[in-house]
Amino acid sequence: MKNFLLTTAMGLALVTAAQAEQVTYMLDASHSQIVFSYNHLGFSTTTGMFSGFEGTIVLDAEDPAASSVEVSFPVESLITGWPAREGHFLTDDFFGAEANTVVTFTSTAVEVTGENTGMITGDLTMNGITKSVVLDATMNQLADHPMVNQPWAGFDATTTLLRSDFDMGLFAPFVGDEIAINISIEAMVPTE
Repeated sequence: MKNFLLTTAMGLALVTAAQAEQVTYMLDASHSQIVFSYNHLGFSTTTGMFSGFEGTIVLDAEDPAASSVEVSFPVESLITGWPAREGHFLTDDFFGAEANTVVTFTSTAVEVTGENTGMITGDLTMNGITKSVVLDATMNQLADHPMVNQPWAGFDATTTLLRSDFDMGLFAPFVGDEIAINISIEAMVPTE
């Protein structure tokens, strides 16, 4: 779920021929988040969110496949709207937050699929387990930020995970094993 921000690398790669060299973007933690949802006993769709991202996107406009992304976020940034649920999710029944404090994503491949779209494959590490995941990414915008006048990028991405793949399958299949992930991030070229 985490380093789903990887999507940025792909979108950035699609962007401008004017950028002939690799450009490094840093994630804007204040405007980046992951929202997840799952089926609760067939009665409702329950959601949660993670934030607090750190990471970089290296964009290679001439060779998008050479672009990359590395992202991490603290497990304890979890918000579900119900403190008791959040506390349970952080235990060894799910995220094992005491031993596994951070979720990471490191891209391993970028495939451009359209003018502003691509698939980003990477290694997601959560609850001490690493699995390959694919993000379906869209570059929303690559332009100068109107308030700070520096290069900025925005991306959305989606994927679906099985929580049982990360040893978090408690109560499945009654509580859905399949988790829908929606990622939205912003990243900037740091000022010197």
